[in-house]
Amino acid sequence: MAHLAPLDYVAIAAYFVVTALIGLWSARGDTTSEDLFLAGRTLGPVAVGFSLYAANVSSDTLIGLPGAAYATGISVANYEWMAGLVLIFTAVFVLPVILRARVTTMPELMERRFDPRLRKYLSAVTLFLSVVLDTASSLYAGSVVVLTFAPGFSLWQMCAIVAAFTAIYTAFGGLRAVVRTDVMQAFVLLGGSIMLTVLVFRHFDYSWAKVTAAVDPDKLHLLEPLSGPGVPWLGTLIGLPVAGFYYWTMNQYVIQRQLGARDLPAAGRGALIAAGMKLLNLFFMVLPGVMAIALLPKLVHPDSVYPEMVAHFAPVGATGLIIAGLLAALMSSVSAILNSAATLITVDFIQPRWPRLTSRQLARLGRVLTLVIAVLAAVWAPMIREFHGLFAYMQQLFGYVASPLVAIFLIGLWDKRLGASAALRGLVTGHVFSVILFVLRQTGVVSIHFTLIAGVVCVATMLFTYGWMGRLGAADRPPAADARIAVIARQGLSRVPRDVLIGSVLILLLTALLLVALR
Repeated sequence: MAHLAPLDYVAIAAYFVVTALIGLWSARGDTTSEDLFLAGRTLGPVAVGFSLYAANVSSDTLIGLPGAAYATGISVANYEWMAGLVLIFTAVFVLPVILRARVTTMPELMERRFDPRLRKYLSAVTLFLSVVLDTASSLYAGSVVVLTFAPGFSLWQMCAIVAAFTAIYTAFGGLRAVVRTDVMQAFVLLGGSIMLTVLVFRHFDYSWAKVTAAVDPDKLHLLEPLSGPGVPWLGTLIGLPVAGFYYWTMNQYVIQRQLGARDLPAAGRGALIAAGMKLLNLFFMVLPGVMAIALLPKLVHPDSVYPEMVAHFAPVGATGLIIAGLLAALMSSVSAILNSAATLITVDFIQPRWPRLTSRQLARLGRVLTLVIAVLAAVWAPMIREFHGLFAYMQQLFGYVASPLVAIFLIGLWDKRLGASAALRGLVTGHVFSVILFVLRQTGVVSIHFTLIAGVVCVATMLFTYGWMGRLGAADRPPAADARIAVIARQGLSRVPRDVLIGSVLILLLTALLLVALR
């Protein structure tokens, strides 16, 4: 059983105190709904970029990346560099549309492009994923690791404690508190990860040749064959972009940082900062998991790799910093998800029904909803241990549920002929197809890697949607005002700042170098 020294507890306690103070400082003065949900649309590129990164790299990432690398190799890093490509795509083609529309939520954009039915559909699905997938997974993963060092608590108690603390400072500080803590937490997170990587690499005398000699060479390739144990190359090409697009562009708790940017250049530059930081995860989160294959060869479960590396290799004091980094990652994501979920309920369901509510009343209601959502997630989180692994639970749920939404969003963004009825019917048909595919896969009738599911469902939904467009014909064509969003999307490239385009090219070149070196 791992134990923490007094100095480790000091580091952890200091983190909690600083985080609480930031939340209280951010909550001072009057708070409107735009302050609470979008930080008053004042965020600069550094705040956007670091907040995007910290919100993404949660406890499930710190556990999942080293664990998957330990089990199957570095191909799990495909999720990381692909995220950079998706962020570039979003910065160039999507941000000019959503920032010009000045929406508060992505479902609000769906209503402007289609009608209120699509807005509520996307909002309801996003809320479901926010509670059952994003928040619950982060609480579960973080609590499992913390319990390694604090065995006196039960899983239920630890999930409740972390959820309560995060919900309180999120509810009172809003997105501004989330982003300010995210910037601090990104530094803590990277610092802890870099420190652990150096400590592990030291056991190989800082020699990559010794790592390659001690580890199976098949686990040191990014692009796996279809029959390989890791992420297959075809799944990387057709599945990961779909799941990544939903996560980075349609997922409210992520895109909310860019919606809160002060202008398009700030949002685009922030996306590039996050894309560059995601490339670092290969070196500071994935490779330590591969090195642990030689150093910790008898681990029963891959999810125990991260806490075992901390327990075996981190010195006193450093252990506290790394655990603080884990808590930082967990609470960054959970706080972001709670704030965005409260935003969705308030803006997409409550405000349309009770339009006379004042901005301050909406802000107070948003705080209450934040606490309620935290309770629901904390109750569900311990149930994840009944499933077959956290990584499989997360990725499969994303593939089945999010892919039809991506298909409709992409068509609606660039094809002005798509009407509301065809979009809704295509979306429902796509989710029905997802259910059928899920049943066939669970019963063994269909055998397909989970990374391929997102691509298959997305393409099928597009085909269903165009089929409905043909059947409904001109009667379902959208008004010119609604189709204008598709026109703006086509003009998006011309609106992107030049430095964002140059930065995008640099990120693409760095990604290409990684693929060539580790293919």
